[in-house]
Amino acid sequence: MADRYQVVIVGGGPVGVGLAVDLGLRGVSCIVVERRDGLSSIPKGQGLSQRTMEHCWNWGVADDLRAARTMPPGWAIGQVTVYGDLMGEFWHAPPARELVAPYYFQANERLPQYRTEEVLRRRLADLPTVESRWGATATSVEQGDEGVRVVVERDGESEVLTGDYVVGCDGGHSLVREQADIERSGTDFDELVALVVFRSKELHRALERFPDRSTYRVLHPDLKGYWMFFGRVDVGEEFFFHAPVPRGATAATFDFAGLLHRAAGFPFALEIDHVGFWDLRVQVATRYRAGRAFIAGDAAHTHPPYGGFGLNNGLEDAANLGWKLAAVLQGWGGDALLESYGLERQPVFRDVGEDIIGGWIRDDRAFLERFDPERDRDEFARAFEEQTKGFGKRLRDFEPHYEGSPVVLGPPGALVSAHGSHTFEARVGHHLPPRPLSSGRDVFEDLGRGFTLLAFGADDGAVRAFEDAAGALGVPLTVVRDTLADGREEYGCRLALVRPDQYVAWAGDDAPDDVDAVFRTVTGRR
Repeated sequence: MADRYQVVIVGGGPVGVGLAVDLGLRGVSCIVVERRDGLSSIPKGQGLSQRTMEHCWNWGVADDLRAARTMPPGWAIGQVTVYGDLMGEFWHAPPARELVAPYYFQANERLPQYRTEEVLRRRLADLPTVESRWGATATSVEQGDEGVRVVVERDGESEVLTGDYVVGCDGGHSLVREQADIERSGTDFDELVALVVFRSKELHRALERFPDRSTYRVLHPDLKGYWMFFGRVDVGEEFFFHAPVPRGATAATFDFAGLLHRAAGFPFALEIDHVGFWDLRVQVATRYRAGRAFIAGDAAHTHPPYGGFGLNNGLEDAANLGWKLAAVLQGWGGDALLESYGLERQPVFRDVGEDIIGGWIRDDRAFLERFDPERDRDEFARAFEEQTKGFGKRLRDFEPHYEGSPVVLGPPGALVSAHGSHTFEARVGHHLPPRPLSSGRDVFEDLGRGFTLLAFGADDGAVRAFEDAAGALGVPLTVVRDTLADGREEYGCRLALVRPDQYVAWAGDDAPDDVDAVFRTVTGRR
C-alpha cells in the first residue's frame, strides 16, 4: 500500500467512487475513504440520465449497470402525472427524457443507487492505482503548500493519509467542506418530506390502469405545488414514496399507511420497510475549491429529489474534475484548469436548483391556484394536459454548457448555465452530440481519454498544426479523421477540439493563427 496518494477522496458513494474510477483509468493514484462498510438498502438516486450513462460507458460499466436493474429489461422509465390521487380521472404520461435521446450516445437507465454503487465498487477493485478504506471515517482534513493530510479512524485505530489533493464527496454534512470553510446558500421551502419504502402487490395491480411507467406524480391542490410521488423499485411489489408531512412527524407517531392510502385514492395492503425524512431545500456551495481541497456531489449541492438531477449532477462533477486533476498531476494542465471546475459546475447547479426545480414547484403551485375541475372542467383538462408536459419542456431546456468558461474559446460575453438547447452542431462549451463515422462506429467510440481533434474534410496542414502544438506542450491528443458527410456535416465545422469530458473546447473550419495559444487556454496554462 502506498504511503502517499495523488488524490484522497473522502466519501465512497457513487460520486466518490465514480471519481476514483475516472482517475484510476487515467493512471492517477488515489484512495477512497468511506465510513459505510456495506451498502444501504434504501432505493434512492435511481434515475441515470443519458449523459450519466455516457460517463458509465467511458468507465466500462454501462452494460453491468443495465444488467443490474431491478425492473425488467425494456420496462418504460417515464412518469405518469395524476390529479388528486392515483385513481384520479385526470392523468397524462407525456414523453420526457426520450425527447433528448438523439443528442446522447447512451440511453438512460433506472436502478436503485445501491446497485449502481455495487457495480462501481467492482470496477474500482479492478484498477491498480486505486485503493479503498471501507468502514473508515475521516476525522480531520488539513492542507499546506505541499499537499493534504487526512486523518482516518477505523476499528479504533488512526491512520494518516497524505496526498496532493483531497476531494470531499462526503454528502450534505461534508467534513471536507466544513474544514475548508466553504459556505452554502440557497432556498429553503420550509417543508419536511417523508421517504417511505414499502411493498404492495395490490398497488402494483391498481397501477395497471396506466401505461407501463416507473414513477407516478400526484398533484393535489392542498399541497401548494409540492408532490406526492410513487416510484417503482421493481415491477410487482416494491415502491418508494415521497410526500410532505407535518413538522414533528415520526415513524412511530404518524399514520404513513393512511397517507399512502390517501395518495393512492383507495386502501390497499402494504408492508412498510423504511421511513426517513428530509428537508425540502436547495443548497449550493459558494465555491467548489479551497486551495488543495475540492467538493463534489451532495457536499457541493443538495436539492429536492425532483427530476433525478442530484446524482446525475454529482457524477458530472466527477467527470469534470477527474480529467482536470489528472492533467495537472501529469504536468500538462495548469492551475487555472483546476479553478475552472467550480466556475463551470457551480452555476449549472445554481440554475438546476433555483430555476428548474424551484421553477417547477412554483409553476405547479400557480397552476393549482388558477385551475379547478369543479369550476371549469374543460378548461382544467386542457390546462392539466399542458402542465404535465412541464418535465419534458424542462429537459429540453436543460442543456448544461460552459460557453463562458475561461478554459474554452467561447463567444464574447457568454455565460455558464444549465439552460440551453439541444442541437447536433458542435458548439464551443457544449456537450458533443453523437454522430456516425464512415467506419460504422460512433464518434464517441473513437474519442481519446485526452483531447480529441475531430477533422472532417479538414486540411492536412491544419491537422498537423494541432498535432505539433499538442506534442510541444505534452497534451495528449487523438485525431479522428473522416469526411464531412453522412450526418457529420451537422456539426457545422470541419475541425472541433473536444475535451476529455466530451465538451467542445474550440471549433472552426481552419486552424487558428496561434494553435499553441488555443491549447494553453484549454489546459489552463495562460
